[in-house]
Amino acid sequence: QVQLVESGGGSVQAGGSLRLSCAASGYNYNPICMGWFRQAPGKEREEREGVASIYTGTGTTLYVDSVKGRFTISRDNAKNTLYLQMSSLKPEDTATYYCAAVPHSFCDLNMGSYNYWGQGTHVTVSS
Repeated sequence: QVQLVESGGGSVQAGGSLRLSCAASGYNYNPICMGWFRQAPGKEREEREGVASIYTGTGTTLYVDSVKGRFTISRDNAKNTLYLQMSSLKPEDTATYYCAAVPHSFCDLNMGSYNYWGQGTHVTVSS
């Protein structure tokens, strides 16, 4: 059973930083595509926005335009942990952030491409 457990969310003022972590277990897929998605307050699950993805085989990353230059996705393969370093946070970054994974080499930011999901961690950015 694949398990993804996010942590690191919290409240921060605009301009601040947070690092989210996602501990993965229960699978032997390697390499694998992993991503971070977010669901803003009042939005439905189907409206989750892809924030960043990484293919562990090559380290290739992909970001949504709104976070480029501010967020960095990375993975520690030895620890089976995915990270999202978020800097220069804005109030519009407020959301529940979800970690996702799929044993596939094609990494995109479409939530329908991912079949394993964590429970989410909440981030609040105040102005």
